[in-house]
Amino acid sequence: MGTLASGTRQVGEAKAAAGPNRQASIADAVTDLGELCRLLDLPPPTPPACRAAEGFSLLVPRPYLGRIRRGDPRDPLLLQVLPREEELHVAPPFTTDPVGEHQAEGSCGLLRKYANRALMVTTAACGVHCRFCFRRHFPYRDGPGRAGAWDRALEEIAADESIREVILSGGDPLTLDDRTLADLAGRLAEIPRLRRLRIHTRVPIVLPDRVTVGLLDCLRGTRLSPVVVVHANHPGEIDRQVAASLGRMVDGGIPVLAQTVLLKGVNDRLEVLAELLERLVDLRVMPYYVHQLDRVAGAAHFEVPEAAGRRLIEDLRARLPGYAVPRYVREVAGESSKRLLA
Repeated sequence: MGTLASGTRQVGEAKAAAGPNRQASIADAVTDLGELCRLLDLPPPTPPACRAAEGFSLLVPRPYLGRIRRGDPRDPLLLQVLPREEELHVAPPFTTDPVGEHQAEGSCGLLRKYANRALMVTTAACGVHCRFCFRRHFPYRDGPGRAGAWDRALEEIAADESIREVILSGGDPLTLDDRTLADLAGRLAEIPRLRRLRIHTRVPIVLPDRVTVGLLDCLRGTRLSPVVVVHANHPGEIDRQVAASLGRMVDGGIPVLAQTVLLKGVNDRLEVLAELLERLVDLRVMPYYVHQLDRVAGAAHFEVPEAAGRRLIEDLRARLPGYAVPRYVREVAGESSKRLLA
């Protein structure tokens, strides 16, 4: 979302997706930088930080806000959502399309990058705006904003005999209401060769109350095997409510994996990563990937050198059981799979 207009539109879609009586946390999210600073006892924002918030809009749900330490400008949860002057300093190799999705995009937000899989950008709406988001400049105006616009993408999936799995992404697909999500899952299940439906989401981490019986019924309501991949970056994100949301999915028979983005000042220390991974395993969520930061314009200040990332993974292998250590990967534009770094 590289402009004020596009950033504002994404906030609007997030709030519209909430509906009048559900997902009130999205509708009540903090979208004003001055208000965020006041609520967290931080100094007033600087003009450059305000310009950064205009370029990529602020969206922080209050359940997530409640986990941020007041008065601490270096809090690792705050750093993920706080617009900063550094976002305005853009230089190569940081670009607006760091993983080559503009070239891979087909009709209505359908992305074809991997063998036997297709990714649907289902919505522009998110539960939170992470400042390092690799899709912060994605042209959502060309994607499937409403269920009726999915027809062409579904036709392409049905016509391609190689596709076995569909990945729902966004934005965040769990900002869709249950009826819309169930309708999409049902239409995908009508394509005989499809086997699995994968959901990539941060919503169970930032808005844990979204994981309801109705949502679980949507995910389990077709013949497709559901898999949920949640995005968690710091152990401080996983409070009692988040643990319960993850437990509801696992208890409901849905495999839950976790991916993490390696971020400077957030989780680039062994003790922090180890605590996060052990916490996830204790909750029966299997660590999947640690991602090297995608070099998206506006996020250079989050980058951790690959050499440091490799040392972290080596140290994790020495400390944790093998099943608790995720693969360390980077996504490279044009490559047919993620590049394994360690």
